[in-house]
Amino acid sequence: MALRDITLSIVSHAQNTLTNQLLGDIARHCAARVRLVLVENIADPVPLATGGVPFPVEVIANRRAKGFGANHNAAFARCHTPFFCVMNPDLRLHADPFAGLLRAMHDEHVALAAPLVRRPGGGVEDSARRFPTAGSLLAKLFRKGPPLAEYAVDRGPHEVDWVAGMCMLFRAADYRRLGGFDEAYFLYYEDVDICWRLKKRGRKVLYQPAAEVVHDARRASRRDPRLARHHLRGMARFLLRRALG
Repeated sequence: MALRDITLSIVSHAQNTLTNQLLGDIARHCAARVRLVLVENIADPVPLATGGVPFPVEVIANRRAKGFGANHNAAFARCHTPFFCVMNPDLRLHADPFAGLLRAMHDEHVALAAPLVRRPGGGVEDSARRFPTAGSLLAKLFRKGPPLAEYAVDRGPHEVDWVAGMCMLFRAADYRRLGGFDEAYFLYYEDVDICWRLKKRGRKVLYQPAAEVVHDARRASRRDPRLARHHLRGMARFLLRRALG
């Protein structure tokens, strides 16, 4: 049996149906290596299917909704393993992604590793990217067609600027030294920011295409004006942080 060396953090934002599907995938593919901290950020009439799962689970029920970073930081306070993984509830696992991600961590300079992310139809999401600038964001606004991949997916693990927060495996010591996510970002750009801060400390962010997850992206910020505002605030905060160095 593999050592339980990963604390897995999942936050359900009234997404218990999706979360329960992911719990089933974890039970099938990687139960022996994880312990789970599950945060119910918003109450959901659908109960969590945590009874009888073959791995330890701790549930945190929030009295009020918190931001992405605050929720995962609260989960990290329960982390006593060498690795800490942030995972979205709208992911599906068709195999154990952690074997490949942990291989990438054999380099002691790697603080964070992330898998290749597929869409349900099989296409690859642009989940590893270069740090945004005002110019690159403006170009993206006017670009037609699907986003362009910024890093190769047909070679082994390689260093990148940042990886999307849907699945991030941290070395717990690095996460702790950083103080985790910056909670001033309520939603969006926390992932960009934490990768920026890691790289400022000389630590590596690695993209590992040999490990895969499937993401059923909801793109809610494109439909919800409140979420779009969070997106814009996060973007502005990061651009200012980068400009100030």
